[in-house]
Amino acid sequence: MPAINVKHATVEDVHHLYTSLPEFSALHSLQDLINRLNNKETCILVAYKNEKPVGFKLGYALSDTTFYSWLGGVLPHSRRDGIAQVLLHTQEDWALNHGYQRIEVKTRNCFPAMLIMLIKNGYQLSELEVADNIADNRVRLVKCLTHGTNDK
Repeated sequence: MPAINVKHATVEDVHHLYTSLPEFSALHSLQDLINRLNNKETCILVAYKNEKPVGFKLGYALSDTTFYSWLGGVLPHSRRDGIAQVLLHTQEDWALNHGYQRIEVKTRNCFPAMLIMLIKNGYQLSELEVADNIADNRVRLVKCLTHGTNDK
């Protein structure tokens, strides 16, 4: 398997990858990303395989203790290479080292691979936002970074 390197990146780097993911259909402009991250502590990561950017993970502080993993994805040709897993662990390590006690993430039913990966990594379901289409239901998950439980 090729080496995967993760580096801190800019929002512009992430937006370039983001617009290349068919699932997102470029829902957010670069300015949307900048506006969401404005005045927040952020972790912006890009994964490289063979020195080419192939995935990203972007998140920001919700509070002094809670980090929100907002957007992430891997280019279709690089999926199933463990890149999302490496990004997840890198983001968790960063959040823990920056004093966060928990990570929250929201995904949709239409992304079962993401749901499975999160659950396998100790994230627990905390909320369901019901949509008109069941595939668009949003699932919020939480992982406690400092203790063996996800209790509040």
